[in-house]
Amino acid sequence: MTTSRADVDAAPTGAAPTRPDPGERLLTDDLLTRLRDRAPGYDEANAFFTEDLADLRAAGYLGLCSPAAYGGAGATLTQTSAAQRRLASAAPATALGINMHLVWTSVARILADRDIDTLGFVLEEAAAGEVFAFGVSEPGNDLMLFDSLTTARREADGGYRYTGRKIFTSLSPAWTRLGVHGREETPDGPRLVWGFLDRADGGTRALGDWDTLGMRASQSHTTELADARVRPDRVVAVLPVGPAPDPFVFGIFAAFEVLLASVYAGIAERAVDLAIDAARHRVSRRSGTTLDQDPDTRYRVAEARLLVDGMLADLTSTARDVDERAEHGPRWFSRLSGVKLRVTRTAREVVDLALAVSGGAQFARTAELSRLYRDVTAGAYHPSSDSAAHATMATALLGPVD
Repeated sequence: MTTSRADVDAAPTGAAPTRPDPGERLLTDDLLTRLRDRAPGYDEANAFFTEDLADLRAAGYLGLCSPAAYGGAGATLTQTSAAQRRLASAAPATALGINMHLVWTSVARILADRDIDTLGFVLEEAAAGEVFAFGVSEPGNDLMLFDSLTTARREADGGYRYTGRKIFTSLSPAWTRLGVHGREETPDGPRLVWGFLDRADGGTRALGDWDTLGMRASQSHTTELADARVRPDRVVAVLPVGPAPDPFVFGIFAAFEVLLASVYAGIAERAVDLAIDAARHRVSRRSGTTLDQDPDTRYRVAEARLLVDGMLADLTSTARDVDERAEHGPRWFSRLSGVKLRVTRTAREVVDLALAVSGGAQFARTAELSRLYRDVTAGAYHPSSDSAAHATMATALLGPVD
C-alpha cells in the first residue's frame, strides 16, 4: 500500500503548537546561521570557536540547564538533548565542546531533581557565565569513572591537590572550572575523590596537542595537573574505587551518554537535509531530470531518514526516562551505553548515505558533508566504546564473568 499526497494532506496534525522549548528560544535561526558560517574556518585553521562561545554566552546558552532562579532556562535533559542536536546541525565541533559544559550542568540538574544539592553551585555559576569542562579521560585508563591514574592528595583543610594527565579536555582554551577525579590512597583502601578546579588557582597546563581528523574546533587538548588545588567546598564526591550505585555516578553517565549521542544525532539530521538539497538540484545527464526523480536516490534519502527517525525515538525516550526517573534498575547502564553506541553508529551510516546521494563535489575537503564525515568519525572514540557497551550489556544479561 502506498500513500498519496492527498492522504498526507488529510492526516491529522495533532495538538496545537506549544511554546518553543528553551533550546529553540536561545538558538535562534540567526545565531545558528552565524555559527554555521564560521564552522569551516575553525576547521580549516584548527582553531577554537571563540566567537561562537561569545555568542552562546550572550544568548544565555551556558545557563540552559540552570533554573530560572539563577537566571537560567531550566531545560530538562530531554530539552537539552534537543538543543544540542539543533546546535550540532550547524556547528558540530562547537556543539561537542559546549557539550562538556552541559554535561556538568545536566548532572547538577539530575541530582537536584533527586533532592541532592551537591552541585548547586554549578548551576548558579554556569548561568553567570562560568565555563565548566570535563577532566576525566586519561591515557590508558579504560575504567573511566571507576578508577583514576591521577593522584589526589588531601590537605589539612579538607581540600585536595591533583597530579596527573587528562586527555580529550574539550574547551581547553576557555574553561574556568574543570571537574576532575583522582585516586586517594588511604589506610582503609583507595577511593576516588571528585572535585572542581578553578583555573585561576593554577596548577594546570594545556599541551596544545589537538590536531585531529575531525571535531577540530573543540580544541580538546591534553591537560596536565601539577598539584592543582580543589578547595574544600568544591570537593563534591568521595566514592570507592570500582562501580558504585551512586546518584553522582549515575548522573555523569546519563548526562554524558545522552548528550554525546545528541551531538552525533544532530550531524545525522543535517546530513539528511544536505542529501535532500543535493537530490533536488543535481541533474542527470542521462535522463535530463533532477535526481529527486531517480529511484536509487529516492531510496537512499528515504533510508537515511528512516534511520534518523529510529535513532531520535531511541535517544528521546532514553532522555525522557532519565527526566522522569524511570525504574530500569541494573539495566540503566547498559541502556545508556547502548543508546550512545547505536546513535553514533547510525549517524555514520546516515552520513555515508548522504555522501552517496550528493556526488563527487562533496568529496572536496572544504565541502560541508566532507567535514561532517570527518566529524562523525569521532563518535567511535568517546566512551562508552563498542567493547565497553557490549561488556556492559553482557553483564546486565548474563551476570559478571567469574
